[in-house]
Amino acid sequence: MIKRKNLVVEDERLIARDIAMQLCDLCYEPLGPAGTGEQAIEMAGELRPDLVLMDVHLGSAMDGIAAAQGIRTQFDIATAFLSAFSGDADRARAQLAKPAGYLAKPFEEHELREVIEAEFKDG
Repeated sequence: MIKRKNLVVEDERLIARDIAMQLCDLCYEPLGPAGTGEQAIEMAGELRPDLVLMDVHLGSAMDGIAAAQGIRTQFDIATAFLSAFSGDADRARAQLAKPAGYLAKPFEEHELREVIEAEFKDG
């Protein structure tokens, strides 16, 4: 199995740590965490992850959807959204970033694995 690198973008430290632990348990490499949209773009450029796991609502001027659009445009790196809020408006806006997936928090490890592996099924 290829050890995929995943950038975790989550503004709540405990949740970011939990996601990183799940990634390790699934034999993926967690990068980050980034806590803001701006930091996510910067880290994506520096670290070149295989996939970005992005919270939609970040405690910064730039939300996760705008950051994901910037990451896709600048670096052609896919994003999967992780959000405790799964309202129709957020999902519709998230589609503009062409996400690899959208998981509602809390999620199970097998759901996280499915989203990550779906992005790479053809590669």
